[in-house]
Amino acid sequence: MNLVFNTLKGVWKLIILFVLILLTFSYAMFQGGFVSWFLFYSFLPFALYALALSFYSLNDFQVERVLPKTEFNAGENAVITLKIRRKAAVPLLYLVIEDGMSEQLLYSKQGKRAKRFLFPGFQKEISVQYQIDSLPRGEHFFTSIRIITGDSLGLIEKEKQVRAENRMIVYPAYEEIIYKPLAHHYDQGMTASKERVQRDTSMAIGIREYQPGDRYSWINWKATAKRNDIMTKEFEQRQSHDVFILMDCEPDSRFEAVVSFTASIIRAILRKGAQVGFLSTAAERTNFQVKGGEAQQLQLFYHLAKIKGDSSVPLDRVLEAESFLLQQNSQLMLVTSKLSKALIEKAGFVASKNGSITVFLIKDMLESPLQEEIALKASANSRGVRVIMVHNGQFSDVFTGVSKG
Repeated sequence: MNLVFNTLKGVWKLIILFVLILLTFSYAMFQGGFVSWFLFYSFLPFALYALALSFYSLNDFQVERVLPKTEFNAGENAVITLKIRRKAAVPLLYLVIEDGMSEQLLYSKQGKRAKRFLFPGFQKEISVQYQIDSLPRGEHFFTSIRIITGDSLGLIEKEKQVRAENRMIVYPAYEEIIYKPLAHHYDQGMTASKERVQRDTSMAIGIREYQPGDRYSWINWKATAKRNDIMTKEFEQRQSHDVFILMDCEPDSRFEAVVSFTASIIRAILRKGAQVGFLSTAAERTNFQVKGGEAQQLQLFYHLAKIKGDSSVPLDRVLEAESFLLQQNSQLMLVTSKLSKALIEKAGFVASKNGSITVFLIKDMLESPLQEEIALKASANSRGVRVIMVHNGQFSDVFTGVSKG
């Protein structure tokens, strides 16, 4: 329908152009004199250019979008380059170039920057750059580049959508956290430890780069001198240290902070050599088995990049419905921005069966806890549930003084 309308519109404007040429010529012929002919000859170049432009095809254009990279973290800036080439050096009075992108980018504060007004003249190659500031988290797609040109009278306008597909994944922003295990699971029973990961220091199985928390006695001096970098011995783990994270996906103004903290703690746990599993309660339930390594981090970060706060089920009901959590031989962590009596009761029941559960309550940077939340935190402690309040922008302090409650 739009194609038919645009065709009829172009034909109608072309008819108007011919009518204007005929009228100015008739006026000059019948009126005579310098003024009438001057008017006709002054209008004639504009009319002839518009007429020539009506027969010019924009299929001559070739476009290319160049991204600096395809993977970003939320909050980063992206400088995007649009390259336009054409075979014929037909003079163009102006050229409007608009990049087609996903709605999340288009309706962001910086989305309007993807449109440029140029005066190309006879140029056959044009390069345009624009910047998107503070990229929002998500998977974004670029579909096409829109090209518009026309004449000075506004009678003839040419437009074309040139297909140019690109994909950009923006992972959630994260902060550096030094993870300190709150509890360890041994072969028999459970105990608390302040060690990074309990290891058998009599059996070295390799070397690795030094990490904060490593003991001075673990340093391998030969490897350090050879590589000119501090290297420590890698010991065999005597017990598993698994963490399972359940993230609240109910709609909330602090949802982005919840996602960012979840990404931060996942990265910190995996970097410590532990394993992590994950369950999201969004509109579509997604469960990741407990695993470790870079592949697990990449898979979880990709999921967190696309996740949305669109769950209609509160976290306490999810905790009740997911009975498999009771059989998890791992430390259970809940990440939420809402603390309720029902959640504390369900978490207390799981703690009585599982033995270890921690609730991270995400707050805005300067947000103070409510009196109800303080009372619920005390109630949680009496049920064996640890509640840790985390402020956005201060994730690195999450394990500072946890032993004090």
